[in-house]
Amino acid sequence: MATQVQASLTDGQETTAVLLTAGSFNLSISGTFTGTVTVKRSPDNATFFDVETFTAPTEEVGTDPENTYYKVGYAGTGTAVIRIGEYQGT
Repeated sequence: MATQVQASLTDGQETTAVLLTAGSFNLSISGTFTGTVTVKRSPDNATFFDVETFTAPTEEVGTDPENTYYKVGYAGTGTAVIRIGEYQGT
């Protein structure tokens, strides 16, 4: 089973951190919202760094050469629905 986290976020909330193994991962952002979704990365699950921001629904595929912790935060109005997990494509 793939490692993933899913959450419906409102202003000021974050997902729990998820450890993604080296390789590709998916990010899905949906919902009805006006605000900023921020993807954060950490090598140690203690100190997180902002790596990307989004202001609209999107589907993305990213890569990371290391086992790395990720979490996603949201600031704005409405609800941003987030899913981040290991890539299941072929």
